[in-house]
Amino acid sequence: MKKKWLVAISGIVLTFGLAACSKTVATTSGGKITESEYYSSMKKTSSGKQVLQQMILNKVLEKEYGSKVSDKKVNEQYNTYKKQYGSSFDSVLAQNDMTKSSFKQEIRSNLLLKEAVKDNTKITNKQLKAQWKEYEPKVTVAHILVSKKSTAEDIINKLKEDGSYANFKKLAKKYSTDSSTKNDGGKLAAFDNTDTSLDSTFKKAAFGLKQGSFTTEPVKTEYGYHVIYSIKNPGKGKMSDHTSELKSQIIDSKMSDSTTLQTVVSKVLKKGNVSIKDKDLQNILSSYLGSSSSSK
Repeated sequence: MKKKWLVAISGIVLTFGLAACSKTVATTSGGKITESEYYSSMKKTSSGKQVLQQMILNKVLEKEYGSKVSDKKVNEQYNTYKKQYGSSFDSVLAQNDMTKSSFKQEIRSNLLLKEAVKDNTKITNKQLKAQWKEYEPKVTVAHILVSKKSTAEDIINKLKEDGSYANFKKLAKKYSTDSSTKNDGGKLAAFDNTDTSLDSTFKKAAFGLKQGSFTTEPVKTEYGYHVIYSIKNPGKGKMSDHTSELKSQIIDSKMSDSTTLQTVVSKVLKKGNVSIKDKDLQNILSSYLGSSSSSK
């Protein structure tokens, strides 16, 4: 089951400081490179402009919503990713040119942006009802993955004789080809309808199982054939019991919508009273503000 690297701040990379001064950045046999030279060079590149855009946005977001994003929230999300990637976490950070500190900063930036989206989104009852149709509560399941349908059917027959979770775990250790879960009885991390890492056919079968039951037909996905056991399924319940979750899911979906983000960022920047002092960069926010961000 492949997982995706999730955190992204509007497609803009992590910020770093660029100061227009004359301190030496590097020395060579051909002479030195100063910070002012480096700045002059960087501001002409698209990546340099993106960095400044993100720095400006971060400053404005921090002023407006910083009190709503605690270190605890940042650390909770950080630890979720760390647990998700396990022993490969450090290598994934390296592949994305990040350190633990810079990753936490991106998480914070993303949470600040989410607060801005919340603040600028009015959720209607119609939207809640539409989200309710898609909603599924978090479930926890275990699975046994095999390459042949006949093998899956044999496992199902064994479960019909003894459908206990204890027996399922024994069968998972014996038959499953999913090396990442078989030694834990095939158990997967809890997921709901917003999950993007699991096969849609797999999720549909899992959501349809009552707690303590298993699939009586093999579930086919691109990975092979699955037998799924429901460890925990609280049931969908009533819409009124899940209003907060539905609103959160709607906001999360808007965080993936470029049009929504463009509108929200434009509002935030206009409210932030941004003034660009470098004449070469005065149009850097024109796509958000609609005109030159000149010095006032």
